[in-house]
Amino acid sequence: MLGEIETGTYKQLPKCTFKQFTDIWLRDYKGKYLKLKRSTTSLFKDIIERLLIPAFSDVQISDIGTWHLQAYVTSRATKVSANTVRNELTVIKLIFKYAFKWGYIKGNPTEGVDRPEIPKPEIEVLSPDELEKLVQKAEKPYRTAFLTAFLTGMRAGELWGLKWSDIDWNSKFIHVRRALWKGQFQPPKSKHAIRKIDISDSLIQKLKQWKLTCPISEHALVFPSPEGRLSIHENVVKRHFNPALRRAGLRQVSFHSLRHSNASMRIRAGQNIKYIQTQLGHASISVTMDIYGHLFEDAKFNRQQVELLEQSFRSVRNPLENPLKSEKRKAANG
Repeated sequence: MLGEIETGTYKQLPKCTFKQFTDIWLRDYKGKYLKLKRSTTSLFKDIIERLLIPAFSDVQISDIGTWHLQAYVTSRATKVSANTVRNELTVIKLIFKYAFKWGYIKGNPTEGVDRPEIPKPEIEVLSPDELEKLVQKAEKPYRTAFLTAFLTGMRAGELWGLKWSDIDWNSKFIHVRRALWKGQFQPPKSKHAIRKIDISDSLIQKLKQWKLTCPISEHALVFPSPEGRLSIHENVVKRHFNPALRRAGLRQVSFHSLRHSNASMRIRAGQNIKYIQTQLGHASISVTMDIYGHLFEDAKFNRQQVELLEQSFRSVRNPLENPLKSEKRKAANG
């Protein structure tokens, strides 16, 4: 500070506690600097109010140093997952980025904070045979939904937010325009998630069949609840997806594994990595490779794209048919 006074560059920082600044930041960052999704805003507020304010509340934001933040991160890493800590650190970095930008601090203390390493989770996928069992054991209102998730690789929120107007029957694609999250429509995960997913004649026919019996909903949703209301993902998983897995005698996997399974099948079918990236809605090829790179090493197939991809699924024969009828037909054929 003495050197700054001598050179005439000293500037008094505004007095502002961490809590006072976060109040300002939440208001102005959301309103002026980014069009945040509702889910992101809720997450930010929860992290700030439940965790960061209790930790740094009355401390002057200009007095918070790298070691304070590193101590917070290290402590949290002993209590919650590395991914959760990284989410919290993302919010911390944004707060101090704007504190520096707006002249509340002289340097950014987050630049020296180390993030906890995230171990790569094992990718769980369902085989075509397993998908067939899942769909056959699912309740009728959800059979086409589970099949569509598998054959398109759509994220859960994108699937439940899909409207009939998003399907181009002639050009054979699904236009992902929105996601449904906790009863609220919002933009997809990123600009790259707004995309057109190519679909096959087989899936088109199944969707047309489903449309004939689909519950009428206010928003013309492709997959509303059986009562015609918005589908709540957590309820679908708990009440319909997990029970279908158990009835099918399958291991417990997440709903997101349907997306992983789609990526796996695309790779095994020899689809181009750039095409896979755009179909899945990843921000870059590197994201696709980070998640699924190991699968490319095992891929030994080189087939055409959407139509031939589906031919590798036994389930596409007619996974929505009555399984009892299927068994009777097998018996009749000897």
